[in-house]
Amino acid sequence: MHLRFYLLCCVLMLLANPINAQDSGVPNEFTWDLAEIYPSVKEWDKSRLAIHSNLDEVAALKGTLGESAEHLYRPMQMISDTYRRLLRVYAYASLQADEDLRDNTAQERNQLAEAMLARFIESTAWVSPEIIRIGRDKINAYIEQEPRLAPFAHDLDNTLRRASHTLGDEAEQALSYFTQPLDAPSNIYSLLANADIPFPTLKLSDGKEHRIDSQGYDYWRASMNREDRKAVFDAFWGKWSEYRNSVGMVLNAHIQAQVALAKARHFQNVLERELFSDNLPPEVYRTLVTEVNEALPTLHRYFRLRARMLGVDQMHYYDIYPPIVSMDRKFDLKTSKDITLEAMSILGEDWVHSQREAMNQRWMHVYPQRGKRSGAYMNGNIYDVHPYLLLNHQDNYDSLSTLSHEWGHAMHTLYARQIQPFETASYATFIAEIPSTSLELILEEHMVAKAGSLDEELFYLGSGLERLRGTFFRQTMFAEFELKLYETVEQGEALTGERISAIYGELLRRYHGHDQGVVIIDELYNNEWMFVPHFYRNMYVFQYATSLTAGTALYSKIVTDGEPGVQNFKDLLRAGGSDYPYRLLVRAGVDLATPGPYRAMVARMNEIMDRMEVLLNKRAK
Repeated sequence: MHLRFYLLCCVLMLLANPINAQDSGVPNEFTWDLAEIYPSVKEWDKSRLAIHSNLDEVAALKGTLGESAEHLYRPMQMISDTYRRLLRVYAYASLQADEDLRDNTAQERNQLAEAMLARFIESTAWVSPEIIRIGRDKINAYIEQEPRLAPFAHDLDNTLRRASHTLGDEAEQALSYFTQPLDAPSNIYSLLANADIPFPTLKLSDGKEHRIDSQGYDYWRASMNREDRKAVFDAFWGKWSEYRNSVGMVLNAHIQAQVALAKARHFQNVLERELFSDNLPPEVYRTLVTEVNEALPTLHRYFRLRARMLGVDQMHYYDIYPPIVSMDRKFDLKTSKDITLEAMSILGEDWVHSQREAMNQRWMHVYPQRGKRSGAYMNGNIYDVHPYLLLNHQDNYDSLSTLSHEWGHAMHTLYARQIQPFETASYATFIAEIPSTSLELILEEHMVAKAGSLDEELFYLGSGLERLRGTFFRQTMFAEFELKLYETVEQGEALTGERISAIYGELLRRYHGHDQGVVIIDELYNNEWMFVPHFYRNMYVFQYATSLTAGTALYSKIVTDGEPGVQNFKDLLRAGGSDYPYRLLVRAGVDLATPGPYRAMVARMNEIMDRMEVLLNKRAK
């Protein structure tokens, strides 16, 4: 969802044809169609070069914004139009590069797009200081005089709100030059994690050799064979540990850069800066962390239930991922789409029709392949085309859940565009994960209701518990870890790979009840932080937990209120980025600065375990 800036290298532009499904041996139906963005690399490059000339025109308007409402509107519209076209250029290059991170030609195109993006930031660095100098009274008067300024009203208000953290023209211009270099750690980490580390192969209990890279680890860590799980954990984290010093230095470079930027903009710390960026009350973060730590006994109850159902006397960290009830059912792409659409009927015919139409198009890159970016995401940056989704579908229930999650993002994008112009269609991260987690919950409840046996019902309930563990508890643990890293640097202390592993290990043991004998954490697994790309996204992770909490509250309104609850949910999506995210959510009836929504989450987790224990007693009879 966010724009990624990578290290700018001196590159030679190679006008090759786009990578296509035939090149990778994957049928077209399982890949996205980037020709809908540009029919060829040649057309992409033509558009890229045209944007550079637009940027000269934008820079020439400096000093004119305060002359009249018309003089304010014209540059704002020109900047918006240029940015809109820029995002199209950027998305094409980024999506194509993610198909195979080993493809140097695609990486070069991606860097050229990022260089263009950096130049856009440089060319517009003067705008915020100039708007602030004009002042709120005059800006508001211009908005009243000129109706065409309406789409820019929220952005202008946000710019004025940032006055105390906006520097002068020269300083803002100087900072703009560092856009790409400051994101170099993210670029280096991504290539290291996805393309350069020589991950090992293992012969597992099926008698076959398997490559334990990120995709192999994701699949085999859920094996029902405990010896396989331990072997996979040891091999994967053992290989990562060889790079701990290097990855530690990369992450430290990112942390140091963000601390310096926060100081430059007169913030007390990085957390203050990140909350301020979306106008979030500090209570949102603090209340989340407090309530999750209070709820750790509930998490430990889940681990004990998991140990009981897996039939292990002592839980180890490698026992976290296998389903607590095995199920051989496969969820290929067609099955996953059909089930998702059936589950979403609770949201109305318009939703199902729109999602079905979208799913039948080539918007997705579905299956894993060598060199492809790991994980999953939705790219909704191309306002004039449609969202694109990257998956690594494994034909299992987790993949079905991931598909629902990413389509929550895509549907959010489509609903926002129903009524929002380009200028207010993009939504803040604080809102972005709400519909995705809501759709996961809707799917979960649908699968439980449709379960054909007691074991199948236990499987889906167990998956729901795992989702709560992974999103509500684990992401909050990540948030605590990330904040601790920033605080360490802010206090003038050093960060090495070894120190980072020690910080992570302390949190890992506390959250999992290691000292109480709940889940034993082997020291090797303290290196798990090295596998998490979100730590290069600046206090992003806590918003997974807040979004799941908000999504659960909104789902409760759908269930209890019926159609009004559905419309309340859709209204939040249609609002896009037309207001500050906290205000939008409070308007929808959820206040995440208070303990209530988080305690409802914990109550839900205990209710699921209560239901499971009843079913287990039935099965035992």
